[in-house]
Amino acid sequence: MEFLETSLGDEARRRYLNYALSVITARALPDVRDGLKPVQRRILFTMRKDLSLTPDAKYRKSAKIVGDVMGNYHPHGDSAIYDAMVRMAQPWVMRAPLVDGQGNFGSSDGDSAAAYRYTEAKLRPIAMELLSELDKQTVAWRANYDGTRSEPVVLPARFPHLLVNGSQGIAVGMATSIPPHNLNEVIDACIATIEAREVLGAKQLLKYIKGPDFPTGAQLLATRDELVRVYETGSGTFKLRADYRSEDRRGGGGDLVITSIPYGVEKATVVEKIAEVILAKKLAALTDVRDESTQDVRIVLEVKRGADPQLVMAYLYKHTPLQVTVAVNLTCLVPGAPTGDDEGEAPPVPQRLGLGAILQHFLEFRMQTVVRRLAFDLRQLEARIHVLEGLAIVFDALDETLRIIRRSEGRTDATAKLIQRFKLSEEQTSAILDLRLYRLAQLEILLIRKELADISAKAKKVEKLLASESKRWDLIKDELLEIRQTYGDRRRTKIVGASDEPEYVAEDFIAEEDVHVILTSQGWVKRVREVKDASSVRVRDGDAVHTIVAGSTKSSVAFFSNYGSCYVTRIYDLPATTGYGDPIQKFFKLNDGERIIALTSFDPRVIALPAAVPEGEPAAPFAIAITKGGLGVRFSLVSHREPSTRAGRKYARLNEGDEVVFVSPVAPSDGVFLVTSDGYALGLATAELPVLAGAGKGVIAARVREGERVVGAQLAVGRRARCTLESEKGRVFDIVFVDVAGPRAWQGVQVSKRDGVARVVAPVPAAPSLVSN
Repeated sequence: MEFLETSLGDEARRRYLNYALSVITARALPDVRDGLKPVQRRILFTMRKDLSLTPDAKYRKSAKIVGDVMGNYHPHGDSAIYDAMVRMAQPWVMRAPLVDGQGNFGSSDGDSAAAYRYTEAKLRPIAMELLSELDKQTVAWRANYDGTRSEPVVLPARFPHLLVNGSQGIAVGMATSIPPHNLNEVIDACIATIEAREVLGAKQLLKYIKGPDFPTGAQLLATRDELVRVYETGSGTFKLRADYRSEDRRGGGGDLVITSIPYGVEKATVVEKIAEVILAKKLAALTDVRDESTQDVRIVLEVKRGADPQLVMAYLYKHTPLQVTVAVNLTCLVPGAPTGDDEGEAPPVPQRLGLGAILQHFLEFRMQTVVRRLAFDLRQLEARIHVLEGLAIVFDALDETLRIIRRSEGRTDATAKLIQRFKLSEEQTSAILDLRLYRLAQLEILLIRKELADISAKAKKVEKLLASESKRWDLIKDELLEIRQTYGDRRRTKIVGASDEPEYVAEDFIAEEDVHVILTSQGWVKRVREVKDASSVRVRDGDAVHTIVAGSTKSSVAFFSNYGSCYVTRIYDLPATTGYGDPIQKFFKLNDGERIIALTSFDPRVIALPAAVPEGEPAAPFAIAITKGGLGVRFSLVSHREPSTRAGRKYARLNEGDEVVFVSPVAPSDGVFLVTSDGYALGLATAELPVLAGAGKGVIAARVREGERVVGAQLAVGRRARCTLESEKGRVFDIVFVDVAGPRAWQGVQVSKRDGVARVVAPVPAAPSLVSN
């Protein structure tokens, strides 16, 4: 045994490349010429060639079809083959289904098809337009996977199937997502391209192809410029949303009826998501949903009297699959460079094409197919003419011919004598010897001569077509128009440009109400309509009210954590309850050890936040943050005015081991008490802390001795402001701002000499009132 030494990296690279090429060219991507993936092509070929399942034939078991495809051409598993065949039979998946399925082939509700032993199938008439010219040597053939049979490299499609039915696939390092289109529009674009004799741009083709046309209908939200950009580059996205109408309800009121859903969305999923919205009471105007669909989609939404239908649908478009984003990626396999061999061709190459290039590739392939078909027809006609000419010769000398045959010693001898006497070919002589006796009648010779004249005329017509490219293009146009007339139907998807319907805005669905937001020391939060006394608020055992703020349900609140993150949410999204509320972790993604230390209302009557100015200077109002390491940060609240993600936004960057102990909005004249564990206190004017444009570590606010820390801080409004402290031995005493005032980065005044300070005693929370600014 001979061994070859090679690098593991080189061998892995080579084998992975082989695998990638196999997936790209032999499984995942469709061919631009017939618009089919290999598995689809092999299914159709097997049904037509091996099983003769034409539209007028009887249905055959799907198990038989799958077995023949897998055994003869596609050894990649029965489930992949059956799934591909089922998709080709589903009218909500294919714009022009190719397979006629009998039995349970699934539903638009997401129900899967029955097992292949229970279902039957045959070809639909339009599938024959992909296969009808297969027997006329129009395409190249290759050996199957084990070399026992031959299969076509591509099917001789008579219409641009790639655009009509589209394709979806994921390969290695690339993918394709080609939406379906209307057959009439695609053929009109083909004819326009033929007449122009050049590749048309997307702007010109959009006169004929209005845009994707999905089998499920719906509305495509796209302007003409967006369509042009996608069709020119071969890549982009569209918004696709359900269509609906309003209906009057018996007894008054009205319903919204959804009449189509986006492509690829299961109807049952849509109904389920709408029901979740109703059960969660997220949309008060919507009271019930029911599915009344039969063959057509009909999902009925019951809405309250006086509700705005457009606002209801705006919410559902935002929060349910009634609106989806459709990706477009016109990547497909295009023919490789010619090999010079009529029976073979170079491997196809994946390319992302524009709309005009796809049509041009198809038309070039169609011209090549028509030339091959005409050449085959001409050979057949010439062969028949050759035989008929031989028959005509012997009929002119019938008696002599009969004598030669009767005097011959056998077929071989008779063949030789007839060839010598009448200068015939072997094909002509064989036809004469196979002639039945009744054909020797006088009437039969007249029929033979008539047939000879007819076939000769046909041959001349074919020769003229082969000699004239313009005549061949006219023939292709006529054939395309015939397909359009036979299989074309009206457009199902509406193209909607700049919609005048309202976009979803959360505030439109919120009933404005003044409430109070309560945060507890253990991090539980809730909203209530009014608070008379903080001591009457219901909290869990061992918990206490930390902060109470007021605001409108349409306003936001900001939660500041000890790790320098700010979490912002709408007040309406907080639980309205007289119970304990919900833990803050339900709304935001807090890290281990992270806790909320401050709460601020962004109601305009509490703090008026202007709109953020991109790349502008930090604008008031400001807030300060003090860390246990003595650092101070002053930052703008404007950058936190909008609701945040679950991860929040940073307002401070902390040193390792440090954390924030105090956060509060401040006015320009405010001060702040800083108290350290070793009994020092500093009254600092907040204006001494520089404003940071972004989250940063800040500056030294109070100098803290090694091993000590800032135990707390409190806002000071006015020079005579007081702060209550508790020593480590439980002694409670007050300090006055003016007595401990000093510059930034100072250690401060020692206010507890015998024992340190344990904490700053926070004021008892009070229910704030809302006063318009």
